[in-house]
Amino acid sequence: MAAFNKFNAFVEALAEKVHNLGSDQLKVALCASANAPVAGNSVLADLTEIAYTNLSSRNVTTSSSSQTSGTYKLVCADLTLTASGGSVAAFRYVVLYNDTSTSDNLIGYWDYGSNLTLADGESLLIDMDATNGVLQIV
Repeated sequence: MAAFNKFNAFVEALAEKVHNLGSDQLKVALCASANAPVAGNSVLADLTEIAYTNLSSRNVTTSSSSQTSGTYKLVCADLTLTASGGSVAAFRYVVLYNDTSTSDNLIGYWDYGSNLTLADGESLLIDMDATNGVLQIV
């Protein structure tokens, strides 16, 4: 499983009420090795995305957004990306962002280590970690 890396600006955006992780629509963007996201990116326009031709929905479903004993946990349902009608452009990074926020503010990303390609009919399961959540704030 690829490790999740948060964007630095996410912390400030969270403190300044940009995100409502319990109700906002989260989505993933895909970037190739040549266009790696960096910690200093803050909005979707900072990234160079691949073309999404032949790719299934990139919408993420939030399962729970809650705190227990002062620790907040965001749990999202696993997302399966599927190529249909042709192949999908190569990508290495799966970026989680807030599609509801005006600027499509970035949250974090998973690095799969090398470019992946999906041929027609192939799928990639993005494991959102139902136990530990996508992210925790302590």
